[in-house]
Amino acid sequence: MKTLSKTCCILIIIILMLFINSTNTYAITAISNPSYPGIDVSNWQGYVDYRKVAASGIQVVYMKASQGTTFKDPYFDTNYTNAKANGLKVGFYHYLTATTTQAAEQQARFFVSVISGKIPDCKLVMDYETFGGVGIAQRNAIARVFLETVGRLTNKPVIVYSDLSNAISTFNSTIAQNYQLWLAYYGDYNRLNNVTTSWANWIGVQYTSMGEVPGVNGYVDRNNFTRDIFIGENTAIPEMEDVVSSNNTQTIEYTVERGDTLYAISRRYGTTVQQIAELNNISNPNLIFPGQVLKIITNSDVPGQETGGTGCVIYTVQRGDTLSKIAQRFESTVQQIATINKIANVNLIYPGQQLKICKIPMESDDNVYIVQRGDTLSAIARKYKVTVNYLVKKNNIKNPNLIYPGQRIQL
Repeated sequence: MKTLSKTCCILIIIILMLFINSTNTYAITAISNPSYPGIDVSNWQGYVDYRKVAASGIQVVYMKASQGTTFKDPYFDTNYTNAKANGLKVGFYHYLTATTTQAAEQQARFFVSVISGKIPDCKLVMDYETFGGVGIAQRNAIARVFLETVGRLTNKPVIVYSDLSNAISTFNSTIAQNYQLWLAYYGDYNRLNNVTTSWANWIGVQYTSMGEVPGVNGYVDRNNFTRDIFIGENTAIPEMEDVVSSNNTQTIEYTVERGDTLYAISRRYGTTVQQIAELNNISNPNLIFPGQVLKIITNSDVPGQETGGTGCVIYTVQRGDTLSKIAQRFESTVQQIATINKIANVNLIYPGQQLKICKIPMESDDNVYIVQRGDTLSAIARKYKVTVNYLVKKNNIKNPNLIYPGQRIQL
């Protein structure tokens, strides 16, 4: 009787394990060899010299096309033309901000109107990572409507860009079964063996937000892509009404504040330095002054917080802000914000300053140490039997004597 009972228990456990593994995977790996190095860009990078980018060995460029229902990246057309001219494979992404399925459909139509007439080499991308308080079920409904609408209107495959945290906790098996994954993970992406997601594979991985590539001003997201990122048949996106040039644009008046530059103002309002200069008869774009009133034609519906690339936002510092508060709000770290924005003194930021902030994709807890009050880098190194120099290089730490409580240290 005991033997029979034990046998039944074993069978039940096996059945349960088979059931669980049929809906989720405990590892997430590349679908094939990730042999195509790439970058993703937005207006944050400004003008990119794609001749130098191509010469450096980069093969794929994903470029931000749009956000919301009115923001077209002001560098999108230039990025597309110049990347194509230099033989790079191009892909387009939309930053989704919808909180209803109706808004998701509107944003899908807007995205298609922005990219219409252009020929993508890579699958179209939904970048959906901020949810405005919307619950899990509604997030998936919004994502599904956006993905289905874009696919139907373009007759092109669409994929999901997601960090590991959202791949685990947000997107369900229906999304994963129908749409492939471009994963953001800044650790060792070849060792994701103990995670539970609805995806078994990724077709591209974003592995850092602080890449340095010839031809790109400042840091840029770096990626490795598999051959599955490409579209087999390279045809143009069907023409749609140009929503950007319709009633969504507006002319505003902006009063220049101390510390402003035309470049920063143009990023904030989704336009270009040249357009502001021409509209206001400014002969020297480097010479503006506090109190000056500028006319600006904008198509941005999110002034001050448009995205600065996948996984990133451009945030305008408010009175009373500290880097610590900002880092906590955007799931980043003081160190990462300071490094990306080249801030020498982390205690010195000012209202109106614009910061590029990148959410840190989830790492395996086994490979990350959270700094505690009183910690030193040398003590952490001794505890985990590594050198201080190893931790400095692994975490891009500029000053080994300066670490912060709450900081994530990759081991």
